[in-house]
Amino acid sequence: MNWIEVHIDTCPGELDDLCARLESQGITGLVIDDEADFKDFLENNHQYWDYVDDDLLQEKKGLCRVTFYLSDDPDGQRQLADIEKMVGALPQAHLSRAAVQDADWENNWKQFYKPMEIGERLLVIPEWEQAGTSGRVELRLNPGLTFGTGSHATTRLCLRALDAHIHGGERVLDLGCGSGILSIAALCLGAAEAFACDIDDKCVDVAYENAAINGIGKDRYTVRWGNVVTDQALQREFGGEYDIVVANIVADVIIGISPQVRPFLKKGGLFLCSGIIDTRAEEVADRLRQDGWEIRETNTSEGWYSFLCR
Repeated sequence: MNWIEVHIDTCPGELDDLCARLESQGITGLVIDDEADFKDFLENNHQYWDYVDDDLLQEKKGLCRVTFYLSDDPDGQRQLADIEKMVGALPQAHLSRAAVQDADWENNWKQFYKPMEIGERLLVIPEWEQAGTSGRVELRLNPGLTFGTGSHATTRLCLRALDAHIHGGERVLDLGCGSGILSIAALCLGAAEAFACDIDDKCVDVAYENAAINGIGKDRYTVRWGNVVTDQALQREFGGEYDIVVANIVADVIIGISPQVRPFLKKGGLFLCSGIIDTRAEEVADRLRQDGWEIRETNTSEGWYSFLCR
């Protein structure tokens, strides 16, 4: 089926009235982009990042946009004509539209995900791609599931480190696992078992699904959700004697867990931390040293840092 994608841009003062008018005409499933909601989201979730792209802030500035879809048939065209008349009566509203197809939604996004060679051995490859011929270790992911596909610099820094330091039989603890990409990569590279956790409960199902894509079962892989800094029951479940603890999170969380990580590691184990924006790299490095860590490797990419510590 073909569809009409309709955007209506308006000012904050007209947003509620516009939505009410649309709903009175039977238009449901509205997607609303509102600068006020975006700013509120940033304010109430700032602990989860150190950096928000300036281009994104500019994109959201002054934005109140309502998006919805109509069937591209006579009924949908009649609805669109009525809506255009209604919008014309609102002094600060502007309507735009575009034709789309089901196939556009279902498959076109896949063109942006291509296999990535990382380090000496690893190949991150979308689930639907054909098997590679490079002889590399394949890590298959479904990028449509959620965050964490290997495309971000911080993830690539961690994957390169795991590629270099996983030799076979290791136990890995993944703090802030997201899609599970790092712990699953470690298992694909030869780690014996991994424990992963994240503050978002949705990550549990996603990480298990990505593990299953790679033939990894719950006999080797455990995923839980909770706050790695404050949840003592979760920390007890981790156990100890890990060869590598990896934390691709943000500077504040790394600072918070730095004094807590060592009991999880076996003697001589490695603590790999990433997700550190360049403006906070020195602060994080100082805290790691204060907590007794020796920084063995410092790596950087696209303004982000990772530290491999012992």
